[in-house]
Amino acid sequence: MREFFNFDDKLKKIADEVSVEISGRFAKIDDIAAYNTEKVLSAFANNRVSEACFKGSTGYGYDDMGRDVLDAVYADIFGAEDALVRHNFVSGTHALSVALFGILRTGDTLLCITGNPYDTLEEVIGIRGDKGNGSLADFGVKYDKVDLLDNGDFDFEGIKARAAGVKAIYIQRSRGYSLRPAITIEKMREVIALCREINPDAVIMVDNCYGEFVEKLEPTEVGADLCIGSLIKNAGGGIAETGGYIVGKKHAVELCAYRLTCVGMGKEVGCTLNQSRGMFMGIFMAPEVVASAVKTATFAAALFERLGFECLPKPEETRSDIITVLKLGNEENLTAFCEGIQKGAPVDSFVTPVAWNMPGYDSQVIMAAGAFTGGASIEISADAPIREPYAAWMQGGLTYPSGKTGVMLAAQQMISKGLIKI
Repeated sequence: MREFFNFDDKLKKIADEVSVEISGRFAKIDDIAAYNTEKVLSAFANNRVSEACFKGSTGYGYDDMGRDVLDAVYADIFGAEDALVRHNFVSGTHALSVALFGILRTGDTLLCITGNPYDTLEEVIGIRGDKGNGSLADFGVKYDKVDLLDNGDFDFEGIKARAAGVKAIYIQRSRGYSLRPAITIEKMREVIALCREINPDAVIMVDNCYGEFVEKLEPTEVGADLCIGSLIKNAGGGIAETGGYIVGKKHAVELCAYRLTCVGMGKEVGCTLNQSRGMFMGIFMAPEVVASAVKTATFAAALFERLGFECLPKPEETRSDIITVLKLGNEENLTAFCEGIQKGAPVDSFVTPVAWNMPGYDSQVIMAAGAFTGGASIEISADAPIREPYAAWMQGGLTYPSGKTGVMLAAQQMISKGLIKI
């Protein structure tokens, strides 16, 4: 048998041992994937997806059957009233921005109950960046937040004190560039119920990026009014080439559609070009692809824990997103890890990642991402701001065997540079 990568024998032994240790966890991941696959397949059948849905439209996109059916499929999957799924969402941040500007008006208050949101939204809201750049703050939208407790739980007393009278309550499911845990669906159910009790008129919005199909339920199935995400993360299944989605209550989705296109036209316009097939196939494949990413994340945590590093979440912990944080201790370790992940990518494996001033971030960011779709976080990747605690946020893995190999190459790179001794 040929050996394709020159792994250290001791590393291979450790990898074999941790693979046995986490096998029980993999059975639970497969059970979630099977449930979500049935959910998706049922939505396809219920909404009569046909080959005609894959034909792209041009121009205004009037009467685009595939676009309308895809919206219905997403609404069905997410247990929502309506959906807005479009290839012209350029990122998850764009979809979130459209939702925020769609819902909020001058004088309204946005309350984020998971602390400050992900870095790229700070300028959208207006808590960072120049005045006059068109942020929500420039339009007179006020911002408030309630930080999570030190253990990652919601500060229910803080929410009770601030939630009354606000227009929108914002929850970020994933951890972003932080060390706090992702918000589980059960915790989300509890806090949404509290918010409804305090402020029944508030629009409860969830940034669902990195979380789709990691659990059996989605935020809109436990009471969220809007749920927003990217198609080059979980929901696109590694197939959609671009795009994003907004799902939720019909009137709220309509307001978002007015922001994306224009008032009065909303969802009725927007050509699909040749993107429909990839978006349909992506969401169909997503549950299994997400399962591969969760397995890759679990293996990474188990392997690097054995190599002496703190990893979050721990291999045995319940997950609500696809991200593993590896606290690597210093810039040299962090850089070597990212170099190794890049070596395990199917595209641009020969490239050496370096830190750069990435748009929307306040620190230099190093990113390992050799993907079929540029920047696709569902494909194996790792990125980190060059700042304390020098942690890598790793996600993705279209298949578990390729994801596992990428993680091992990251460890091997650190071993080869003398940064890990085994």
